[in-house]
Amino acid sequence: KSEDVAERLIRETESNVALRIEESSAVAGFKVYGRGILPLSILIENLRREGYEFQVSKPEVIFKDVDGKKTEPIELAVVDVADEFLGVVIEKMGVRKGEMTNMKQGDDGYTRIEFKVPSRGLIGFRGEFLTETRGTGILNQSFYEYDFYKGPIPGRGKGVLLAMEAGTSVPFALDNLQERGELFIPAGVSVYEGMIVGENSREGDMVVNVCKKKALTNMRASGSDDAVRLIPHREFSLEQALEYIADDELLEVTPVSVRMRKKLLKELDRKRTNKRSE
Repeated sequence: KSEDVAERLIRETESNVALRIEESSAVAGFKVYGRGILPLSILIENLRREGYEFQVSKPEVIFKDVDGKKTEPIELAVVDVADEFLGVVIEKMGVRKGEMTNMKQGDDGYTRIEFKVPSRGLIGFRGEFLTETRGTGILNQSFYEYDFYKGPIPGRGKGVLLAMEAGTSVPFALDNLQERGELFIPAGVSVYEGMIVGENSREGDMVVNVCKKKALTNMRASGSDDAVRLIPHREFSLEQALEYIADDELLEVTPVSVRMRKKLLKELDRKRTNKRSE
């Protein structure tokens, strides 16, 4: 019940001075204010282990109005990266409105770069950063100051793969979807309509059937489904999942699972909403 979650959050604020909560006027729920995604993800994990079930929307930064002008939090990001990945990191930071303030090249083939970048530009960046640097890059960030709003920042460049119906994922269906994008689930997982099961290789979301079994024929050999070889699926930590979801998505947290889903589970409802927004 929401009352139980509210009571638990209130108890948390009594011992955690960095945490603040208030009821949300837009939806039936609560706004939780904290100092970064990591402390919030720790709180969510603690609630999950205590048996609570709830949903979390994409984290947002806190804007402030100063003399009638919109300001936002800026962070100092210190990056240590191999020289071969220097160009792509600078490019990625530039897209996120990052301003390079210092660069020092070392003798070991690594370069340290400092950026002032909006906090919202770093949400979801860590995973992409590790991918682009093949896991060798090091990123440290800390709050720097509030400064004037830096303008729009592009969101996640790719869409997601969404389950078409409730059921259990099967190897045959997942194998056929591997060329469409990257999978987030293995075979044998219970899914429901609107649940995120992978990342589309292109822009825009795609509804897929991960429960479709191979048609039975007289010529089918016994155990032929077991011959399917699936590429290892991508797993998310709680913090990574929080950073990954988009504005129209939620993180569903239960004691036994953490799943990503659309706010509107039915495809028809999503299409209607998109038409109204257009």
